[in-house]
This record gives sequence, structure tokens and C-alpha cells, in this order.
Amino acid sequence: MDNREAIINSALKLFCRRGYDAVGVQEIVDQAGITKPTLYYYFGSKQGLLKEILRTNSEILEKMLQEAVEIQGDIPDVLFRVARAYFDFAAGHWEFYLFMVSQFHSGHGTEGFMAVYPLISRFYQYVVKIFEDASDVLGNMNGRQGQFAVSFMGILDSHMMLYSLNHRDDFYMSDERTYEIVRQFLYGIYT
Repeated sequence: MDNREAIINSALKLFCRRGYDAVGVQEIVDQAGITKPTLYYYFGSKQGLLKEILRTNSEILEKMLQEAVEIQGDIPDVLFRVARAYFDFAAGHWEFYLFMVSQFHSGHGTEGFMAVYPLISRFYQYVVKIFEDASDVLGNMNGRQGQFAVSFMGILDSHMMLYSLNHRDDFYMSDERTYEIVRQFLYGIYT
């Protein structure tokens, strides 16, 4: 592992455990086994490091979401693919996922929140579009596409967080469980 990777990995572990704002540059470089000038050489600052961590990981999730929504299908199929994208991403990038969600739920004035908010807003727009495209099928929306998107994303996050309490090192959500989650969500919409 090169110095750049060591810095990213160390910072992400620390950010995941304690949050972005609670971790200092010295702690990151000590954990990575490098010096401050090395971190500054690669990233310019702690904020530059954060931006790189967010950019590289969010690009992966965004690509997965784009692929999930671009294939035509009925609403249960599209929601299943989106849920699979979230679950598969979380399984492969667990620390980043936890960090992103925790920063989104941190104080709105924090640097961590300000950094992840635009990413989560973009992901949210993919889900809103699903409900907008399905409004003729789900006739009871009455302009609530955004509310449905928030509810769906919240259900996915809640299932991942609760499931991970016992499976943090081997997080995996089965297709059967994913279908069950989507069906449960849709049952609430259709009734």
C-alpha cells in the first residue's frame, strides 16, 4: 500500500469511528505512519482529504444507482435494483457508508455534513425520479414523490444500520430480504 492509500484508509477508519470533525490531522498521519507534509503533499489539507474520500466512493455508488434506474421496468423491479445497489455498495464500502450516513445526521453546520449533503441530495434525486416516472401507475402520489423517496431511502438505511449491528464484518443483504423490504415499502404506498 502506498502512502496515499495509507492516508485515505487511516482517515476513513478514524472518520467512521469518531466523525470528521473529531479527528485531527496529527491523528491521521500517526495512524497512517507518515508525516503531515506527506498528507499535505497528496491532499493539501484535511478538507482536501475528505473531498477525495467522498469523490472516489460516491462515484462508485452513483454509477451503481445510475445503472439501477436506467433499465426500464415496473416499480418493484426498479426499487429492487436501487435497494440492491445500496446494499451491494454498503457491503463493499462499509466504513464509507457508515461515515456518510453519520455525517448526514450530524449537526447541519459541521464540515462533515456540508461535504456529504450534496452527495446524498444527488442520490435522493435518482429515487425521486423513480416515483415521478411511476406517477401514472401509483396514482395516489399527489406530488408526494419526494416524500416517497425519503421514506424509501430511510427504510434502506434503517435496515442496513440495524442488520449491521450483528453483521458488521460480513454485511450482506440477500435478494430475498431485499425483495421483502421493497414489498413492505410498496404495501404502504398501495394502501
